[in-house]
Amino acid sequence: MSTVSDGPQASTQAPQTPASAAPGKPVTFLEAIREALWEEMERDPAVLLLGEDIGAYGGAFKLTEGFLARFGAERVIDTPISEGGFTGAAAGAAHMGLRPVVEMQFMDFVASAYEPLTNYIATARWRQAGTLPLVVRGPVGGGVRGGPFHSQNPEMAFFHTPGLKIVYPSTASDAKGLLKSAIRDDDPVLFLEHKKLYRLPALREVLPSGDHLLPLGKARVHRPGTDVTVVTYGAMVHESQKAAEQLAGEGIELEILDLRTLLPLDEDAVVDSVRKTGRLLVVHEDTRTGGIAGEIAMRVSERAFEWLDAPMLRVTAIDAPVPFAAAMEDYFLPQVADIVAAGRYLAAY
Repeated sequence: MSTVSDGPQASTQAPQTPASAAPGKPVTFLEAIREALWEEMERDPAVLLLGEDIGAYGGAFKLTEGFLARFGAERVIDTPISEGGFTGAAAGAAHMGLRPVVEMQFMDFVASAYEPLTNYIATARWRQAGTLPLVVRGPVGGGVRGGPFHSQNPEMAFFHTPGLKIVYPSTASDAKGLLKSAIRDDDPVLFLEHKKLYRLPALREVLPSGDHLLPLGKARVHRPGTDVTVVTYGAMVHESQKAAEQLAGEGIELEILDLRTLLPLDEDAVVDSVRKTGRLLVVHEDTRTGGIAGEIAMRVSERAFEWLDAPMLRVTAIDAPVPFAAAMEDYFLPQVADIVAAGRYLAAY
């Protein structure tokens, strides 16, 4: 693939849209991600895709269907089953002025790319080796009976890595706006997409018109409330919403704060909410030990301890590999009833 020393220049022409997009049409979470990729590839010829089966097959979830025909084999690259290899290749492309977007067919297998991501890619700017603008994206999460190899939430394996950004959206609009910003960011970004949300009918929404961008590192108040702050992200935003609706009937109002970005963490938004409600509940699908709940609780303890009127609680998955059997996976994952019980306890404390 040829390039020039200054990198390809962004297109000045109005970008085309994928065939599935139409103004005013509600789109799914998956279609919003597809639109973001399509628009950024139309806008900037430096953007290219790498991943397993993303070209002729259109991706395991058909997210990149039609991309090969539109953008060609030099920008939609089918790779071997070698996550470490094609992530390293993406780093080389980024050094040459390109903006690669790497798809992990299932984000569980990002473990194979841990070495290039943490040792080389994340440290590049710090080593004065230049910026490495690349995105590694793919499906995460349980609840779809995928078993231990196709259901993990690997965010905390990388949370300790300076130089990386970690994004985990919960709505179609956020997914599009955050992915477009991630692609334009000059730092490497892990972009995690909960597969259970991909085609969920309840998440269909009409996306904002124009060049929809959202800043990385800014949380969003998903539901205002006065009694308990629930800090969460991804699919657990919607489980928390169900719990909040149930508790509202009891006169308990949960405030749901959707982190959206885990690195950088919007600490100010968390602290501001806790100072308002006096109570903190952290909900995440990731396992309990080493989950982000511990980090959030420590930061609240440092900055808002005197505002707390109750102990800080967490609702998480248990410390085990993700089971395949339906009943066992349901036991493993946080449930609405668990959030309701924790919220009720805090409100009454």
